[in-house]
Amino acid sequence: MKKLFSFLLLSFVAYVLQAQIQDPVKFKTELKSLSDMEAEIVFTATIDKGWHVYSTELGEGGPISATFNVDSKSGIEPVGKLKPVGKEIATFDKLFEMKVRYFENTAKFIQKVKFTGGAYAIEGYLEYGACNDESCLPPTQVPFKFAGEAKGNTVAAKEDKSVKEDKAEKKDNADKTETDLAVSKDTVAMAELLPATPVDVSTGIQPAVASSELWKPVISELQALGEEHGQKDMSWIYIFITGFLGGLLALFTPCVWPIIPMTVSFFLKRSKDKKKGIRDAWTYGASIVVIYVALGLAITLIFGASALNALSTNAIFNILFFLMLVVFAASFFGAFEIRLPSKWGNAVDSKAESTTGLLSIFLMAFTLSLVSFSCTGPIIGFLLVQVSTTGSVVAPAIGMLGFAIALALPFTLFALFPSWLKSMPKSGGWMNVIKVTLGFLELAFALKFLSVADLAYGWRLLDRETFLALWIVIFALLGFYLLGKVKFPHDDDDNKVGVTRFFMALISLAFAVYMVPGLWGAPLKAVSAFAPPMHTQDFNLYENEVHPKFKDYELGMEYARQQGKPVMIDFTGHGCVNCRKMEAAVWTDSKVSDIINKDYVLISLYVDDKTPLSEPVKVVENGTERTLRTVGDKWSYLQRVKFGANAQPFYVLLDGQGKPLNKSYAYDEDIAKYIDFLQVGLENYRKEK
Repeated sequence: MKKLFSFLLLSFVAYVLQAQIQDPVKFKTELKSLSDMEAEIVFTATIDKGWHVYSTELGEGGPISATFNVDSKSGIEPVGKLKPVGKEIATFDKLFEMKVRYFENTAKFIQKVKFTGGAYAIEGYLEYGACNDESCLPPTQVPFKFAGEAKGNTVAAKEDKSVKEDKAEKKDNADKTETDLAVSKDTVAMAELLPATPVDVSTGIQPAVASSELWKPVISELQALGEEHGQKDMSWIYIFITGFLGGLLALFTPCVWPIIPMTVSFFLKRSKDKKKGIRDAWTYGASIVVIYVALGLAITLIFGASALNALSTNAIFNILFFLMLVVFAASFFGAFEIRLPSKWGNAVDSKAESTTGLLSIFLMAFTLSLVSFSCTGPIIGFLLVQVSTTGSVVAPAIGMLGFAIALALPFTLFALFPSWLKSMPKSGGWMNVIKVTLGFLELAFALKFLSVADLAYGWRLLDRETFLALWIVIFALLGFYLLGKVKFPHDDDDNKVGVTRFFMALISLAFAVYMVPGLWGAPLKAVSAFAPPMHTQDFNLYENEVHPKFKDYELGMEYARQQGKPVMIDFTGHGCVNCRKMEAAVWTDSKVSDIINKDYVLISLYVDDKTPLSEPVKVVENGTERTLRTVGDKWSYLQRVKFGANAQPFYVLLDGQGKPLNKSYAYDEDIAKYIDFLQVGLENYRKEK
């Protein structure tokens, strides 16, 4: 009974230790012979859905590139560079402001080698970076070790044996539950093995060398407190509401609104049977929904979800979309009218007249879609581009569902309640006001797409202050237009301004004034998702920023003990996309920055820091020997063994002895939740004292 209890306890602890460790990429390594004197080291990866592995040579300032590294070799020499093979996706990353290349589902990297004669031996590792939409892994190493005689097929035979032995060894390790518990022992060994950290010149602090107490695992304590999870993708409800609002906007345009009474009257007069007329109107509305949902599905099926996501950040595509929106805006302002070829509409219309039943009603709905394109096209296009970034196969269809329901709703309602037609507002100048307002909005959003291309090519034509200046002018002009101070060709000469129009002008002018401080560096959170990054601003007076006090764990902990303050550990990376998002969206909040700067000692640990340790350190983790070569390796190891996690961003609050004060926090841009996370940690720290 005692043995059974011990086994269950060990199993539970092993499970807890692995609860947050993510392992989305599995690599297989082999040596393939090409000839008596040449071979290839092939790394083949299987990648979990939603994750991607970055390719080689991405350049500085970007994500972690795949690299081939040799620790020791004899009788064998690498030839050329590590070569990526397979379906490589190239796209512009708006956060890194550079083009990146990565693999999804599978990846393969090949390093060619040559034999110099006789016995050979080579040992080293492949290093790679992997991310998903919420987090990134630290630089991860895939070790390899080959030895043999350079004689024909003997190379492959030696490798086959090595692979089998390696697999057998891994299986043996997996069967031993106790090895999972070796982490705590490894931690103590790690603290003793790592070289002493030099004195921090700025503070004069000489910490105790990575004490075992500081490196002691606190995974079970964190599990008891509860873990935070990353923010999910854009919800289907949000996408549906966005599409619905777009449909409402399209509804009140001159292309759609005047058609409503004519269409409903046609259905009601088409048959003496009122019930049949209502049924036809329902069918008409349903046909509109089917047409637009089919359009959303067709877009996804043609391009694919990942291709749509890549397309949305492609520089050339964004230039084309910018030009398209400018043309549509000019059309809405009255410069010209964009229509699909009239013969398309006439052909569908004549077909509808020559047929009967449900098909004729469906063709009438299709005619509406063609005729109203000049008003609905820009709205639909913008909606599809926005939802494509979710990476969901069904997102465009859900967006189109919301759009179509809003568009079809009045046809059905007025058919059910014909008396409402009498109270329906007459077509007039107010619809042109809506159309011109949409033109201003399209012009503003067009600049967003131009900004992506500007960052991609490094033109620096649309820096943050330039972008904001243009938006200020656009929304100020919109306000003056709504007040009747600016006229366009299709506007009437009525000088009266209605109450609704006045309040719309007030909102637009207030928004323009709100953006003015951004010219001097104010964060402007309401437009942070649209404006270029803050670092593109030449003149910045804003000082409410958060910077880490330390980038070394032991130094920061010792300083915190001396100051009597709790610690906030920020596991981050130079190539971590969502880390930058959190810093831009959450840390810039005045209350968040005030709490971090005044009440905590912030220690940022970069898991991709390539600064070499004074000497490599070998550790045994879960039965597998690893070599820590860089400072980033050290912090990544700390995150795994102490906190049981390996993805960034990852935030944890500690007291002076390295014990958690609250549950950990991952990627979630909810400022209120982040403030609560910090305040709970402070309260628990004060209770301890």
